[in-house]
Amino acid sequence: MRSDGDTWSIVDSVGLTALAVAAFRALESSEPDPLVRDDFAPWFVAAAGESHFTALLADPTSLGDIPFAGFMGLRTKFFDDSFLSAVASGVRQAVILAAGLDARAYRLDWPAGTTVFEVDQPQVLEFKAEVLAEHDARPKADRRAVPVDLRDDWPAALEAAGYDRSQPAAWSAEGLLPFLPGAAHDALFGRIDELSPPGSHLAMDNFGDSSTIRRFAAMPDKFFGTNPFGDLDVSELFYSDERAHPPTWLSEHGWSVQSASSLDLAERYDRPFPEFPGELADLSRQASWVTAVKQ
Repeated sequence: MRSDGDTWSIVDSVGLTALAVAAFRALESSEPDPLVRDDFAPWFVAAAGESHFTALLADPTSLGDIPFAGFMGLRTKFFDDSFLSAVASGVRQAVILAAGLDARAYRLDWPAGTTVFEVDQPQVLEFKAEVLAEHDARPKADRRAVPVDLRDDWPAALEAAGYDRSQPAAWSAEGLLPFLPGAAHDALFGRIDELSPPGSHLAMDNFGDSSTIRRFAAMPDKFFGTNPFGDLDVSELFYSDERAHPPTWLSEHGWSVQSASSLDLAERYDRPFPEFPGELADLSRQASWVTAVKQ
Protein backbone atom coordinates (compact mmCIF):
# COMPACT_ATOMS: atom_id res chain seq x y z
CA MET A 1 0.00 0.00 0.00
CA ARG A 2 1.05 3.59 -0.66
CA SER A 3 1.84 6.25 1.92
CA ASP A 4 2.84 9.92 1.85
CA GLY A 5 6.48 10.30 0.91
CA ASP A 6 7.03 6.61 0.16
CA THR A 7 10.09 5.74 -1.93
CA TRP A 8 11.13 2.72 -3.94
CA SER A 9 13.95 1.01 -5.76
CA ILE A 10 13.62 -0.68 -9.15
CA VAL A 11 12.53 -4.01 -7.64
CA ASP A 12 9.72 -2.91 -5.33
CA SER A 13 6.49 -0.90 -5.29
CA VAL A 14 6.13 1.57 -8.19
CA GLY A 15 9.72 0.92 -9.26
CA LEU A 16 8.82 -2.67 -10.07
CA THR A 17 6.20 -1.48 -12.55
CA ALA A 18 8.97 0.39 -14.42
CA LEU A 19 10.92 -2.87 -14.58
CA ALA A 20 7.78 -4.60 -15.87
CA VAL A 21 7.47 -2.04 -18.67
CA ALA A 22 11.10 -2.71 -19.64
CA ALA A 23 10.38 -6.45 -19.71
CA PHE A 24 7.31 -6.01 -21.92
CA ARG A 25 9.25 -3.71 -24.25
CA ALA A 26 11.97 -6.32 -24.47
CA LEU A 27 9.37 -8.95 -25.38
CA GLU A 28 7.87 -6.75 -28.09
CA SER A 29 11.38 -6.08 -29.45
CA SER A 30 12.01 -9.82 -29.74
CA GLU A 31 8.99 -10.35 -32.01
CA PRO A 32 9.68 -11.09 -35.72
CA ASP A 33 8.06 -7.80 -36.78
CA PRO A 34 8.19 -5.53 -33.71
CA LEU A 35 6.35 -2.24 -33.69
CA VAL A 36 9.27 -0.75 -31.73
CA ARG A 37 12.78 -1.85 -30.84
CA ASP A 38 14.23 -1.25 -27.40
CA ASP A 39 17.58 -3.00 -27.24
CA PHE A 40 18.28 -1.38 -23.87
CA ALA A 41 15.34 -2.97 -22.07
CA PRO A 42 16.88 -6.45 -21.62
CA TRP A 43 19.92 -4.87 -19.94
CA PHE A 44 17.74 -3.42 -17.19
CA VAL A 45 15.88 -6.67 -16.59
CA ALA A 46 19.12 -8.65 -16.39
CA ALA A 47 20.78 -6.12 -14.08
CA ALA A 48 17.81 -5.97 -11.70
CA GLY A 49 17.84 -9.77 -11.34
CA GLU A 50 14.16 -9.89 -10.33
CA SER A 51 13.17 -13.54 -10.73
CA HIS A 52 9.71 -13.11 -12.30
CA PHE A 53 10.89 -10.86 -15.12
CA THR A 54 14.16 -12.68 -15.82
CA ALA A 55 12.11 -15.88 -16.10
CA LEU A 56 9.62 -14.12 -18.35
CA LEU A 57 12.31 -13.08 -20.83
CA ALA A 58 13.75 -16.59 -20.74
CA ASP A 59 10.31 -18.10 -21.46
CA PRO A 60 7.81 -15.58 -22.89
CA THR A 61 5.18 -18.33 -23.22
CA SER A 62 4.72 -18.13 -19.43
CA LEU A 63 2.52 -15.07 -20.05
CA GLY A 64 0.02 -17.28 -21.81
CA ASP A 65 -2.53 -15.32 -23.80
CA ILE A 66 -2.01 -11.96 -22.10
CA PRO A 67 -1.16 -9.49 -24.92
CA PHE A 68 1.02 -7.22 -22.77
CA ALA A 69 3.94 -7.14 -25.19
CA GLY A 70 1.68 -6.05 -28.05
CA PHE A 71 0.00 -3.48 -25.82
CA MET A 72 3.40 -2.12 -24.80
CA GLY A 73 4.37 -1.91 -28.46
CA LEU A 74 1.34 0.29 -29.17
CA ARG A 75 1.95 2.42 -26.10
CA THR A 76 5.65 2.89 -26.80
CA LYS A 77 5.04 3.73 -30.46
CA PHE A 78 2.42 6.31 -29.48
CA PHE A 79 4.81 8.17 -27.18
CA ASP A 80 7.74 7.81 -29.60
CA ASP A 81 5.67 9.39 -32.36
CA SER A 82 4.45 12.14 -30.05
CA PHE A 83 8.00 13.21 -29.25
CA LEU A 84 9.13 12.96 -32.88
CA SER A 85 6.16 15.05 -34.01
CA ALA A 86 7.03 17.72 -31.45
CA VAL A 87 10.68 17.99 -32.46
CA ALA A 88 9.65 18.02 -36.14
CA SER A 89 7.73 21.20 -35.32
CA GLY A 90 10.89 22.79 -33.89
CA VAL A 91 10.67 21.88 -30.19
CA ARG A 92 14.14 21.27 -28.72
CA GLN A 93 13.51 20.27 -25.10
CA ALA A 94 11.66 17.16 -23.97
CA VAL A 95 10.56 16.20 -20.46
CA ILE A 96 9.86 12.56 -19.60
CA LEU A 97 7.90 12.55 -16.35
CA ALA A 98 8.28 9.37 -14.26
CA ALA A 99 10.94 8.32 -16.77
CA GLY A 100 11.61 4.94 -15.15
CA LEU A 101 13.67 2.82 -17.53
CA ASP A 102 12.62 4.77 -20.61
CA ALA A 103 15.49 4.75 -23.13
CA ARG A 104 14.15 7.32 -25.59
CA ALA A 105 17.16 9.59 -25.08
CA TYR A 106 19.18 6.71 -26.57
CA ARG A 107 16.70 5.14 -29.01
CA LEU A 108 15.16 8.06 -30.88
CA ASP A 109 16.88 10.16 -33.51
CA TRP A 110 16.72 13.56 -31.84
CA PRO A 111 17.64 16.69 -33.83
CA ALA A 112 20.89 18.39 -32.93
CA GLY A 113 20.53 20.70 -29.95
CA THR A 114 17.75 18.72 -28.24
CA THR A 115 17.81 18.32 -24.46
CA VAL A 116 15.93 15.42 -22.84
CA PHE A 117 15.09 15.75 -19.15
CA GLU A 118 14.27 12.54 -17.27
CA VAL A 119 12.34 13.09 -14.03
CA ASP A 120 12.00 10.28 -11.50
CA GLN A 121 12.90 8.97 -8.05
CA PRO A 122 16.64 9.13 -7.26
CA GLN A 123 17.08 5.37 -6.75
CA VAL A 124 15.46 4.58 -10.10
CA LEU A 125 17.62 7.05 -12.01
CA GLU A 126 20.76 5.85 -10.21
CA PHE A 127 20.07 2.23 -11.21
CA LYS A 128 19.41 3.29 -14.78
CA ALA A 129 22.61 5.34 -15.02
CA GLU A 130 24.71 2.46 -13.64
CA VAL A 131 23.36 -0.03 -16.19
CA LEU A 132 23.80 2.33 -19.12
CA ALA A 133 27.35 3.18 -18.01
CA GLU A 134 28.23 -0.52 -17.75
CA HIS A 135 27.24 -0.92 -21.40
CA ASP A 136 28.93 2.34 -22.45
CA ALA A 137 25.62 3.55 -23.90
CA ARG A 138 25.64 7.03 -25.43
CA PRO A 139 22.49 9.18 -25.67
CA LYS A 140 21.47 10.79 -28.96
CA ALA A 141 20.53 14.01 -27.18
CA ASP A 142 21.72 16.05 -24.22
CA ARG A 143 20.22 13.81 -21.52
CA ARG A 144 19.78 15.30 -18.06
CA ALA A 145 18.56 13.29 -15.09
CA VAL A 146 16.31 15.13 -12.63
CA PRO A 147 16.10 13.05 -9.42
CA VAL A 148 12.98 14.29 -7.65
CA ASP A 149 9.63 12.97 -6.47
CA LEU A 150 6.70 14.22 -8.58
CA ARG A 151 4.78 14.87 -5.36
CA ASP A 152 7.43 17.46 -4.42
CA ASP A 153 8.63 20.71 -6.02
CA TRP A 154 9.82 19.08 -9.22
CA PRO A 155 9.58 22.25 -11.38
CA ALA A 156 12.38 23.82 -9.30
CA ALA A 157 14.55 20.74 -9.81
CA LEU A 158 13.74 20.72 -13.53
CA GLU A 159 14.72 24.34 -13.99
CA ALA A 160 17.87 23.81 -11.94
CA ALA A 161 18.79 21.11 -14.48
CA GLY A 162 18.53 23.67 -17.28
CA TYR A 163 14.91 23.61 -18.39
CA ASP A 164 13.97 26.89 -20.11
CA ARG A 165 10.35 27.85 -19.52
CA SER A 166 10.56 30.52 -22.23
CA GLN A 167 10.93 27.82 -24.90
CA PRO A 168 8.30 25.26 -25.94
CA ALA A 169 8.70 21.73 -24.66
CA ALA A 170 7.47 18.22 -25.38
CA TRP A 171 6.12 16.44 -22.30
CA SER A 172 5.15 12.84 -21.64
CA ALA A 173 3.15 11.37 -18.77
CA GLU A 174 3.31 7.67 -19.62
CA GLY A 175 1.85 5.14 -17.21
CA LEU A 176 1.97 7.79 -14.48
CA LEU A 177 -1.36 9.32 -13.54
CA PRO A 178 -2.92 6.52 -11.40
CA PHE A 179 0.19 6.45 -9.19
CA LEU A 180 -0.27 10.09 -8.08
CA PRO A 181 -2.57 11.19 -5.27
CA GLY A 182 -5.30 13.57 -6.43
CA ALA A 183 -3.58 16.75 -5.22
CA ALA A 184 -0.29 15.87 -6.94
CA HIS A 185 -2.17 14.71 -10.06
CA ASP A 186 -3.97 18.04 -10.42
CA ALA A 187 -0.86 20.03 -9.51
CA LEU A 188 1.05 18.17 -12.22
CA PHE A 189 -1.10 19.67 -14.96
CA GLY A 190 -1.03 23.11 -13.40
CA ARG A 191 2.74 23.00 -13.29
CA ILE A 192 3.07 21.68 -16.86
CA ASP A 193 0.80 24.49 -18.02
CA GLU A 194 2.81 27.11 -16.12
CA LEU A 195 6.08 25.82 -17.56
CA SER A 196 4.79 25.56 -21.14
CA PRO A 197 4.70 28.50 -23.55
CA PRO A 198 2.59 28.25 -26.73
CA GLY A 199 3.80 25.53 -29.08
CA SER A 200 4.44 23.04 -26.28
CA HIS A 201 3.26 19.44 -26.69
CA LEU A 202 1.97 16.91 -24.16
CA ALA A 203 1.28 13.18 -24.56
CA MET A 204 -0.31 10.96 -21.91
CA ASP A 205 -2.37 7.83 -21.40
CA ASN A 206 -5.66 8.32 -19.58
CA PHE A 207 -7.57 5.34 -18.21
CA GLY A 208 -10.45 7.20 -16.63
CA ASP A 209 -11.38 7.53 -12.98
CA SER A 210 -10.00 5.42 -10.15
CA SER A 211 -12.77 2.81 -10.34
CA THR A 212 -12.06 2.20 -14.03
CA ILE A 213 -8.33 1.92 -13.35
CA ARG A 214 -8.93 -0.66 -10.63
CA ARG A 215 -11.09 -2.67 -13.02
CA PHE A 216 -8.18 -2.65 -15.49
CA ALA A 217 -5.81 -3.91 -12.80
CA ALA A 218 -8.08 -6.86 -12.03
CA MET A 219 -8.38 -7.98 -15.65
CA PRO A 220 -5.29 -10.22 -16.03
CA ASP A 221 -6.18 -12.47 -13.09
CA LYS A 222 -9.86 -12.44 -13.96
CA PHE A 223 -9.59 -13.33 -17.64
CA PHE A 224 -6.17 -14.91 -18.08
CA GLY A 225 -5.51 -16.64 -14.75
CA THR A 226 -2.06 -15.14 -14.24
CA ASN A 227 -0.55 -11.84 -13.16
CA PRO A 228 1.98 -10.36 -15.63
CA PHE A 229 3.53 -8.45 -12.71
CA GLY A 230 4.30 -11.59 -10.71
CA ASP A 231 3.35 -11.21 -7.05
CA LEU A 232 2.78 -7.46 -7.29
CA ASP A 233 -0.83 -6.27 -7.04
CA VAL A 234 -0.59 -3.13 -9.12
CA SER A 235 -4.02 -1.93 -8.03
CA GLU A 236 -2.65 -1.45 -4.49
CA LEU A 237 -0.31 1.21 -5.86
CA PHE A 238 -3.13 3.34 -7.30
CA TYR A 239 -4.79 6.29 -5.61
CA SER A 240 -8.59 6.47 -5.52
CA ASP A 241 -9.21 10.06 -4.42
CA GLU A 242 -10.92 12.69 -6.55
CA ARG A 243 -9.01 14.33 -9.38
CA ALA A 244 -9.52 16.46 -12.46
CA HIS A 245 -10.31 14.94 -15.85
CA PRO A 246 -7.08 15.70 -17.75
CA PRO A 247 -8.46 16.24 -21.31
CA THR A 248 -11.18 18.54 -19.99
CA TRP A 249 -8.73 20.44 -17.77
CA LEU A 250 -6.31 20.93 -20.64
CA SER A 251 -9.03 22.12 -23.02
CA GLU A 252 -10.18 24.66 -20.44
CA HIS A 253 -6.62 25.97 -20.09
CA GLY A 254 -5.81 26.70 -23.70
CA TRP A 255 -4.59 23.37 -25.00
CA SER A 256 -5.84 21.81 -28.23
CA VAL A 257 -6.59 18.19 -27.27
CA GLN A 258 -7.00 15.03 -29.31
CA SER A 259 -7.83 11.57 -27.95
CA ALA A 260 -7.56 8.11 -29.46
CA SER A 261 -8.76 4.74 -28.19
CA SER A 262 -6.63 1.60 -28.04
CA LEU A 263 -8.51 0.36 -31.09
CA ASP A 264 -7.63 3.61 -32.90
CA LEU A 265 -3.95 3.02 -32.13
CA ALA A 266 -4.10 -0.55 -33.38
CA GLU A 267 -5.64 0.67 -36.63
CA ARG A 268 -3.16 3.54 -36.91
CA TYR A 269 -0.19 1.18 -36.60
CA ASP A 270 -1.78 -1.64 -38.62
CA ARG A 271 -1.81 -4.10 -35.75
CA PRO A 272 -4.58 -6.59 -35.01
CA PHE A 273 -6.55 -5.74 -31.90
CA PRO A 274 -7.04 -8.70 -29.53
CA GLU A 275 -10.53 -10.18 -29.25
CA PHE A 276 -11.14 -9.59 -25.57
CA PRO A 277 -14.11 -10.82 -23.51
CA GLY A 278 -16.97 -8.31 -23.19
CA GLU A 279 -15.97 -6.44 -20.04
CA LEU A 280 -12.31 -6.25 -21.02
CA ALA A 281 -13.21 -5.09 -24.53
CA ASP A 282 -15.38 -2.36 -23.00
CA LEU A 283 -12.56 -1.18 -20.75
CA SER A 284 -10.12 -1.16 -23.68
CA ARG A 285 -12.46 1.13 -25.57
CA GLN A 286 -12.62 3.50 -22.58
CA ALA A 287 -8.86 3.94 -22.43
CA SER A 288 -7.68 7.05 -24.23
CA TRP A 289 -4.36 8.19 -25.60
CA VAL A 290 -4.15 11.94 -25.43
CA THR A 291 -2.05 14.48 -27.27
CA ALA A 292 -2.30 18.21 -26.63
CA VAL A 293 -0.66 21.36 -27.99
CA LYS A 294 -0.56 24.64 -26.07
CA GLN A 295 -2.17 27.42 -28.10
